[in-house]
Amino acid sequence: MRWQVGFLDIRPLRSSRPFRDLWIGSSASQLGGQIATVAVLAQVWDLTGSPVGTGAMGLATGLPMVLFGLLGGTLADSVDRRAVVRATVVGQLLAAAGLCAQAVADNRNVPLLLALVAMGTACGALGAPARRTFPVRLLPSDQVTAGLALTNVSFQAAMLAGPAMAGLIIARWGFPAAYAAQAVAVAVSMLAVIRLPAMKPEGVDASGGRRRPERGGWGIILRRPTLWGSMATDLSATLLAMPIALFPLVNEIRFGGNPQTLGLFLSAVAVGGITAGLLSGTVTRRRRGGLVQLTAAGVWGVALAGFGLAGPLWLALGCLAVAGAADTVSVVTRSALVQLETPDAYRGRVSSVEHVIGVAGPELGNFRGGLLASATSASFSLVTGGLSAVLAIAAVAVTNAPLRAYRTPSAATEPTARAVADAATAAG
Repeated sequence: MRWQVGFLDIRPLRSSRPFRDLWIGSSASQLGGQIATVAVLAQVWDLTGSPVGTGAMGLATGLPMVLFGLLGGTLADSVDRRAVVRATVVGQLLAAAGLCAQAVADNRNVPLLLALVAMGTACGALGAPARRTFPVRLLPSDQVTAGLALTNVSFQAAMLAGPAMAGLIIARWGFPAAYAAQAVAVAVSMLAVIRLPAMKPEGVDASGGRRRPERGGWGIILRRPTLWGSMATDLSATLLAMPIALFPLVNEIRFGGNPQTLGLFLSAVAVGGITAGLLSGTVTRRRRGGLVQLTAAGVWGVALAGFGLAGPLWLALGCLAVAGAADTVSVVTRSALVQLETPDAYRGRVSSVEHVIGVAGPELGNFRGGLLASATSASFSLVTGGLSAVLAIAAVAVTNAPLRAYRTPSAATEPTARAVADAATAAG
């Protein structure tokens, strides 16, 4: 029987209690993170009244994400991954408690506030590669994409609900209550992780020590066309066509700088994403994951080029909603492909590369878009960026036949297919 609500494939929640625990904990953590992000942004602005101060938040989060994300990949391939995530969630809880304490004490020290933010981000990044490997260990291969789609739906829901909840909490009870809400959410996440089974990577003995090091952990991406092709597709889409930095300029030129319209831009992307998530059952059962990702990434580029040309507000919002939906489909299929195509002994390091690309690609893409728009125009930057992304993705599709032909292994054929692929990697 196929368990689903409408088009949303909920088989993973029905079939796996550990995955259900993980999903509940991750959903709570994501919601708490969105609440805390708004609270930190508001508190820093309240203390400094300067965009330089709020901009420093990017530094406090971006650097730890990259540095500790890569370190976490090596750690996830060395010891029990559940233990890694447990320890990092404890660190996140301590950081959340510190944020709450500084708010109660009416802290006026911005560096202290940002240091606590950096601490929580570093712990989250350190555990992110290990956490990314959980669904493929907890679910049959034919349900991995559906599980990742459910995770993406909860993330999109947190993006929609979290900021609104933060505004209400801060307005009614102040910053301490917002940070307390985050701490409670992280505590829920901790309870979920505690209930998970042990997940030692291949090559780790019963005591937790590695019997032998698995070399070539980073090089496996280049040795497998499906992996480098999938990551190159994602990097092409975000690096060449990320639009968010251009939203204020487009809003000012075309729609009079109305802040409500600016908010609608962001909401349209999120609405498209969550809609695609709710309809994801139509995609997650398709086994041609590589082709689905390539198509979705191409639609993202075309939609953003359309946004660059759109005159009426309804058309601009429609293009952004399509882009958000395409991004969700691309992210879900890429994440499933990367986890299924990577041998377990290497998943931590490959996941860390995927994590860094997911963090750095959009930020560099926003920088590229803003720089080009300052020299030309917002429309030129959006249109050329979107079309350039389509061309780059087409180049990956043409030159990477294994990615085009990739099929998600079925539960029945998974052991044989994976053993053959892992043997080929070891030989290479």
